[in-house]
Amino acid sequence: MTTESPGRIVLLTASHRVAPGLLSWPAWQALRTADRVLCPDEHHPQLPYLREAGVAVEHLRPTAEELVAACAGGRTVLVLPSGEGDRALTDGLARLAGSGRLTMPDLELLPGSYDLPGARLLDLVQIMDRIRRECPWSSRQTHRGLAKYAIEESYELVEAIEDGDRHELREELGDVLLQVVFHARIAEEDPEEPFSVDDVAGTLVEKLILRHPHVFGDATAETPEEVREHWLRTKAVEKQRESVTDGVPLGQPGLALAAKLGSRARTAELDVAVPEGEGIGYELLALAVRAEAGGVDPEAALRAAARTYRDAIRAAEGVKP
Repeated sequence: MTTESPGRIVLLTASHRVAPGLLSWPAWQALRTADRVLCPDEHHPQLPYLREAGVAVEHLRPTAEELVAACAGGRTVLVLPSGEGDRALTDGLARLAGSGRLTMPDLELLPGSYDLPGARLLDLVQIMDRIRRECPWSSRQTHRGLAKYAIEESYELVEAIEDGDRHELREELGDVLLQVVFHARIAEEDPEEPFSVDDVAGTLVEKLILRHPHVFGDATAETPEEVREHWLRTKAVEKQRESVTDGVPLGQPGLALAAKLGSRARTAELDVAVPEGEGIGYELLALAVRAEAGGVDPEAALRAAARTYRDAIRAAEGVKP
């Protein structure tokens, strides 16, 4: 009795987020040594690079039975699925293996390339580009018109953080990221000073490297306080501001604004008395500065108290928590 080797099936996958042709060495070895290379998609992005490398590819969409038969005699058949995969083929192979009627070839799933961290951001940029071109609402939006959504989404992110809801946190981070990508896409269309999301990211990369000399340079920092000193020092050189109050947005909530001004004055070691005057505004100002000096975020503290107040109101209404 002779036993014939059932051969081997190799399913080679490649990420569409990695440039075609940038395949792993095991992937190229498998392509060169396979007895047959099959690809059901004649427009597969890898094909020009395979032809350039001298790999012969047959444009076939085999059934599971045909693929198993092609491996008879110990042959190796490599299949390069389309970007969406080939569910019918893999399901068919699973059914054959489960039937017990055939001696199945060895089956190998070989990743030819992997997504790098942040690869899905490329998908986001592509999706945003298409939405900007084709959506009747999105195609008409401007920076000014979207400004209110940036504020709303930022507050919703803060609320998710304070609630400790991981699912909401993930979603709200995405909504904030959408604002960044949306504004960057609109900025590409500016006739005088266009820039893209790559320019935004590039500027941020440069800023992070410059402000972390203890990570990317020769400086040292062993405590958070020393890191903050590096950050403030490099930021001051970058901005060349006349006042420590420059760059503080006056449109932010009042308590946060008061605390930020107090923080700037304290960091600069300026001995500035909190102004006194009539009315609740000056009392709140003094409270905010005092809270910041004590390491308390007055805006967050007030929100926490307001939540308790909200719960008390709902309880008085008989509304279940």
